[in-house]
Order: sequence, then C-alpha cells, then structure tokens
Amino acid sequence: MRISASLLAQLIAHAQAEAPSECCGVLGSIDGRVTNFYPARNKEQSPMRFEIHPQDQFEIYGLTEERGEDTTIFHSHPKTEGVPSQTDINLASRWPGSAWAICSLAGEQPVVRLFEIDGPAVKEVELVVE
Repeated sequence: MRISASLLAQLIAHAQAEAPSECCGVLGSIDGRVTNFYPARNKEQSPMRFEIHPQDQFEIYGLTEERGEDTTIFHSHPKTEGVPSQTDINLASRWPGSAWAICSLAGEQPVVRLFEIDGPAVKEVELVVE
C-alpha cells in the first residue's frame, strides 16, 4: 500500500495527541493508495485497547462507501511495538477483509506498520511512503 508523507504525518500526529491512550481511525484507499485519513474517538480511552466510537464508525464507513474506498483500521500502541497484539487479532474478526495499520510510539521515532489479519494468521504488508 502507498501513503503520502503528509497523510503519514497525520497518523503520527493523531497517535501522539491521544497518548497515553491508544488512538484509532480508518484509512480510506483506492487501488492500493491511501486517499484519506479519518481520525476517530477511542470509546475505550485506554492505553491498552481501542474501540472506534460507534457514531464515528457509522459516519466514517458511510463516507468510505460513498467514495468507493477500501478501509484499513488504524490505531496506536503508545508503549509497545507496532505489531498486532492478541487483542487486535481477536478484534480483527469484526472487520473481515480490512488491513490494519499500527503506529508504535515506543521507540525514539514513531513507526507505522501495516498488516493483514486473517483469523490467527498475521502477515505484514509493505507500506510505501511517497
């Protein structure tokens, strides 16, 4: 998947602004290129879990459908590596077919990684910054 440097900066800024809680949102993409970032409220307001606020989820998915965008779930890991946790893997069953982008704030520099989650199988997907 491809993402512009400016959209990537928006993801990181959202993660940093919501820390120490996990942030969340949705990326909209067309033909493998991220076209929009839709930040959302974390209903859980927790440093270890997220749930996209139901009102935000309704509005965001309405927009992505209207725009013909594929969706990628986005959230942060404020203090841990940017790989899907068991909680993330369990949650992935709610969004079959969606990719997952995770921003880790654990290191000196934020890192955003992209994954496909299919049941217990997790596969990293290349995220190309343009």
